[in-house]
Amino acid sequence: MQIPDTFSQIFRFFPLHTFPAINPRSGKSPSGPTLWINPPPSNTSRLSTDVECLKWQAYLALRGLAKIAVRCDISPQGAMGGRLPNLHLANGQLLPAQLIPTWADEVLEEQERPLEGYKDQAALDESRAWVSLLEGDVHSALLIAQPVPSYFMSLITFPQAPFRPLESIVLPPPPPLSGLTSLLPAFGTRVDPKHIESKYRAGISAIASRLGADKWFLGSSEPTPLDALIFAYLHSILYNTANHMVRIEVTRHVNLVAWELRVRDLVSVAFTRS
Repeated sequence: MQIPDTFSQIFRFFPLHTFPAINPRSGKSPSGPTLWINPPPSNTSRLSTDVECLKWQAYLALRGLAKIAVRCDISPQGAMGGRLPNLHLANGQLLPAQLIPTWADEVLEEQERPLEGYKDQAALDESRAWVSLLEGDVHSALLIAQPVPSYFMSLITFPQAPFRPLESIVLPPPPPLSGLTSLLPAFGTRVDPKHIESKYRAGISAIASRLGADKWFLGSSEPTPLDALIFAYLHSILYNTANHMVRIEVTRHVNLVAWELRVRDLVSVAFTRS
């Protein structure tokens, strides 16, 4: 059907331009497994400053996997689910964090690990309590230890909200800022830093006491997921926070510092910079 001349004259003022397709910078898959992480503190380090990424780095290394490349130029917004880490495989497949254990089992040909490396069922059950302490009291202290951006920086940047906000971790849940008798709708949260610090100190002391002089936590003969979790938090506290209270509480326990140093060497050598 031919366009009427009147409309053709009008369309001449709005020409249609077609541009060539924009090809991706690299359509090639990596030569080996590559872990996408938040950047390390320096070009010489291979360990992420993000405790969530570091947990999975430690998990892979302590499972015995090695020669895993790390990629640090991917924004969390470009990752699956908007969260790092992701694992990019040589076949082009991209795995979110929750599928990393399944991939590790397939690579290591370990189909069943009912005790996950713990010495018995009692140790496995006890590990859940320690995971709760780390993900609760210790993680809360790590969040309040993060530096607060200046007012100017908050205006020109859009900082990413933490995956687990502080108010969702603290127990009991903090009250709202507006108060129960306020005429305004409830908003914000009133977090008590002293309460968090007190629980954090008790938690670190309990971890140091339970570790003692053992090679691995809970007396295991081999590293477990709990060891990976503890290392991630200890390393982040010692090297990725400027809060002296949080860091000094760990340095008071010589066994924790020595244990972190030994495990750090094991974790770091498992990765290469891509």
